[in-house]
Amino acid sequence: MSSGGASRHARHARTRMFAAVATVCVLSAVPPAPRAAAADTPPHSEVYRPQFHFTPEKNWMNDPNGLLYYRGEYHLFYQYNPDGNAWGDMSWGHAVSTDLVHWKELPLALSHDDKEMVFSGSAVVDSNNTTGFGTKKNPPMVAIYTSAYNDGSKQAQSLAYSTDRGRTWNKYQGNPVLDIGSREFRDPKVQWYAPTKSWLMTVSLSTEHKVRFYSSKNLKDWDLLSEFGPAGATGGVWECPDLFPLAVDGDPHHIKWVLVVNINPGGIAGGSAAQYFIGDFDGERFTAEDKGAYTPPTGTVVQDFEGADFGTWTTTGTAFGDGPAAGTLAGQGTVDGFDGKGLANSFHSGDGATGSLTSPAFTVDSPYLNFRIGGGRHPHEAGTVPEQGPPPAGTVLADFEGGTYGAWTTTGDAFGAAPATGTLPDQQEVSGWLGDGLVDTYLDGDHTTGTLTSPEFTIDKNHINFLIGGGDHPAGSADPTALELLVDGRVVRSATGKDAEALAWASWDVGDLAGKKAQIRIVDDNTGGWGHLNVDHIMLSDTKARPVSQETSVNLLVDGQVVRSATGSDSETLDWASFDLRPYAGKEAKIQVVDANTAGWGHVLADQFTAADKPARSLVQRADWADYGKDYYAAVSWENAPGGKRYMIGWMNNWDYSGAIPTSPWRGAQSIPREMALRTVNGHIRLTSKPVSSLESLRRGSPATAAGVTVTSTTKPLTGPASKGKALDIEATFSLKDADRFGLKVRTGAGGEETVIGYDTTTQELYVDRTHSGAVDFSSSFPGVQRAPLQAKDGKVRLRILVDWSSVEVFGGSGDAVITDQIFPDPASQGVQVFAENGSVKLEQARVWHLDSFRD
Repeated sequence: MSSGGASRHARHARTRMFAAVATVCVLSAVPPAPRAAAADTPPHSEVYRPQFHFTPEKNWMNDPNGLLYYRGEYHLFYQYNPDGNAWGDMSWGHAVSTDLVHWKELPLALSHDDKEMVFSGSAVVDSNNTTGFGTKKNPPMVAIYTSAYNDGSKQAQSLAYSTDRGRTWNKYQGNPVLDIGSREFRDPKVQWYAPTKSWLMTVSLSTEHKVRFYSSKNLKDWDLLSEFGPAGATGGVWECPDLFPLAVDGDPHHIKWVLVVNINPGGIAGGSAAQYFIGDFDGERFTAEDKGAYTPPTGTVVQDFEGADFGTWTTTGTAFGDGPAAGTLAGQGTVDGFDGKGLANSFHSGDGATGSLTSPAFTVDSPYLNFRIGGGRHPHEAGTVPEQGPPPAGTVLADFEGGTYGAWTTTGDAFGAAPATGTLPDQQEVSGWLGDGLVDTYLDGDHTTGTLTSPEFTIDKNHINFLIGGGDHPAGSADPTALELLVDGRVVRSATGKDAEALAWASWDVGDLAGKKAQIRIVDDNTGGWGHLNVDHIMLSDTKARPVSQETSVNLLVDGQVVRSATGSDSETLDWASFDLRPYAGKEAKIQVVDANTAGWGHVLADQFTAADKPARSLVQRADWADYGKDYYAAVSWENAPGGKRYMIGWMNNWDYSGAIPTSPWRGAQSIPREMALRTVNGHIRLTSKPVSSLESLRRGSPATAAGVTVTSTTKPLTGPASKGKALDIEATFSLKDADRFGLKVRTGAGGEETVIGYDTTTQELYVDRTHSGAVDFSSSFPGVQRAPLQAKDGKVRLRILVDWSSVEVFGGSGDAVITDQIFPDPASQGVQVFAENGSVKLEQARVWHLDSFRD
């Protein structure tokens, strides 16, 4: 599954062990009470409830599964937790539709049991009854899913069948039908392959970045055909593959095959994403089109590390040694992807060493700075400091000194009878705590669990500061390792570690909770990798504690501030990156390579800093993506759709923050179904998409319109009551003039709330900026800007924008640039505005329809 490893967190843990991922500390914040839905809110009218995207009435949902059309119904199965609003107990939920827009939720289809969870897969109609599960007159519907065994031993492919149009199901007694003894083997997509009169399975070897193809005559006995990969983006696990043919530019005599491979993390916008390959399939093997070798833009080399020393660049610490490395250092995996003989490599003395490498000051006189970067994925975080100073002044709630927990109460066996005094047996070295004691739930290893809860206290300062380390398993997930703030028994803030034993400062802004009674709870409910938490020195303060940097990054400093930053992808292979210097033309700047991390992948590689007129593109940027937003994952398509159409849908979420989004009593939504096509765009065949045409059935009345409006360096509201709303379908066409950026702002409101949907003429990119879109503070990786390449056509930019109560989906041009993002605005933020920056643009035409709920 993207649902795929023996559990989401077991999978996440395995991903970490495979790639030594260290993620950003998540500071969760449930929105203030006015935004929270009342307990008696009618179903499907809650604050953030999507109106024309499918969501279950309650509980957790992720990947779409088992997509097929049969007897007038489109079936949508999906990863579902029947027991709660967090990931866990994976089963298949079920919904049906006659038009891909109006959905009816049905009872649970396939349930987890005491042996397995039911992970992602597909479904087919066995028309010839090759399985013998039905009859030719009443052929069975057969689900092919991944059995994720509860003991964590393996993942294998299994069958279930239905003879009543998917309403009731039986698991096949001969399961599993395909077992290679792997723990990372999942998400089978099965289809009938007519040329060989056999079933074809496309399935993922997730951590190996491979897709396998198998063949069967009866869905029970499978023969290996071939493998594809690694290829394209490989910065995370490969999941939920899909393979299908499409005509190029509508020509039935020009057929290409599309292989979709979802990846997490390592997507184009960070975290989860859906990449694809275009090529040919001969019945046994998929061959991707050769895109050729990449040649970066030429320019003036600033530093290539070919000298015997660093020259005028200065070092601190010991991580970078006395000069450039000649490649791989002692104890390091093989380093490649650098130019010439030398590079900057901070693996001197291993990951435990830290330091920095800084260029002399220079005046910015080039548009871009291109460079190669590798090593750890530990991004720069704003507000961090190089070294840990004394804690801010305030009231200490707990410092865990004195050998007891005092009035704090424990459950379980993870905390023991008293605080730890440092590193526990078999634990990696713990550092960063204050005094003699700390909370460390590694007691007897990761398999112990429990809670530690404070007495009640009154919040009388603006911040709660604390030191935290250990595992990254957020509150709201299936098996958390989290520090939680409880008000009225409800979790209103939470934090986790970063999969590192070092404790670092973190802080909650609690100014809006002044005067409230509260408790702190430390939760360890995780028995897998990094299934423990380290906590110390919890305090109330009016000053926010500043965490120590743990980055492995290349930074651009202007006026002493980091204004651009890039990090590695947990790989010893260097790849191209680029900084846009244009906003800093004429300013004095420095380049700084920083290794402030002592945990896994705690090093950085850098080479070939080059001033250039055009940006270099990384491998991830050069890969092909079905969607460039943060919230489109596990994308798969329907089989047997009428008229030979190919419709695709994705889970509208991202594993970076999926367990922390502020929705209840459900969590997770599906994207709008999209009609897929292959089109030639700028000489290259691209996978394009557009919303299904039946969505237009939800349009209410006549649209609000605007035409011939020229906007110059300002923002104007679209006027009239019909141009405001929480669920909108917008079509807009702009004629380029001289504006640098232009577009529409949606869900605008008080306090500067807005979601910006724009076009950048200087980079020829469509973008969505959700930095100020409403609630964004539940995860540090949520706010930001997503970009997709898009060239204007005939001097015009055309946009189709779908706005729902908690999402935007933007289709640019002919659907070759798509961005899907969740947003969580205040319900009162309903405005739509047109804007232009640094020049003029003409809004040729805009039409805005209100959309009804599909449930009406």
